[in-house]
Amino acid sequence: MTKKVLDGVKVVDFSQFIAGPLVTKPLADFGATVIRIEGRTRLGGYRALGPFKGGSPSAERSVTFTPFHSSELSVAINLAKPQGIELAKRIISWSDIVVENFAGGVMKRLGLGYDELKKLKPDIIMLSSCMMGQTGPYSTHPGTGNQLTALSGFNYITGWADRPPAAVDAYTDFIAPLYSLVTILAALDYKRREGKGQYIDISQYEAGIQFMAPLV
Repeated sequence: MTKKVLDGVKVVDFSQFIAGPLVTKPLADFGATVIRIEGRTRLGGYRALGPFKGGSPSAERSVTFTPFHSSELSVAINLAKPQGIELAKRIISWSDIVVENFAGGVMKRLGLGYDELKKLKPDIIMLSSCMMGQTGPYSTHPGTGNQLTALSGFNYITGWADRPPAAVDAYTDFIAPLYSLVTILAALDYKRREGKGQYIDISQYEAGIQFMAPLV
């Protein structure tokens, strides 16, 4: 079997919807072992949305979920319980990279912030990719790519001048992952050369709004 460029790289994925999985799935496609941390009672975004193969709602039959996670593994853990957090930490100790896109501060409140993960594995690489980054007055702003696309101004420049803005769906969800991937690969190269990990804080808003630079 042909060896892939990321064979041996281990990733723990806490992310949801598009902006996170479009980071972890390419890593898996190129050989990394990716394990998603999910819950049974609080299903990940696209598992619950459907549409569902056969028409009957099921976490295992979401047609939307499948293409974003086809190369990954998954485990269900209840992060609301201390035992769940401890199990998640054991998996993180095995990994090289942790990816999450919760609202700013959520991982830290769970006891899974970067400072804690460094205690488990000093050379861990962690990517946080939330809407507004982990610091600043809007860091805890939750939401999806649809809202962020509007906040970034993309809706404002679409449609006809005499009509309301036209929505362009979750456009920013397809911009931020490209920057996330590049920075993770750079962090892996740095770890290879220096033996040190990195914390990567990517604001999806900043990644998207630079596409508006000429108008801004």
